[in-house]
Amino acid sequence: MGKIIVVTNNPLVKENYEKNVFIEYYEVDLLSLLEKVRDKIHLGYRLLTHPLSGSVKPNETPYKTIIISKEDKLDNDSLVMIENSILTTKKLLSCKKTPNWQQKILEDFQVVDLSLIQGAIEQLL
Repeated sequence: MGKIIVVTNNPLVKENYEKNVFIEYYEVDLLSLLEKVRDKIHLGYRLLTHPLSGSVKPNETPYKTIIISKEDKLDNDSLVMIENSILTTKKLLSCKKTPNWQQKILEDFQVVDLSLIQGAIEQLL
């Protein structure tokens, strides 16, 4: 396994793990984050976590954290998975946009995303 990168738009994940793992933090919406991960996959990265893990739909939460690793070549399985995740996200967003949540609810979604990724990050440490 190559270099491990945690890609996130969740400030709580960044705050909790930036001293322990390599974090790429982006202040973007969920769809843009998925597209950034797709671009990395084209550069030879592989998904280590599913882009749509958890029970919160992509049009409900603005936060997502994905773990990838640098490999020697394009990983077709990762490419198919991220492309399907982008299509699913676009489909859900076309039906119902992500609400303009109040700050307290956004903080709750940050905690949910953090809890979904903690186990995977802890295994990497």
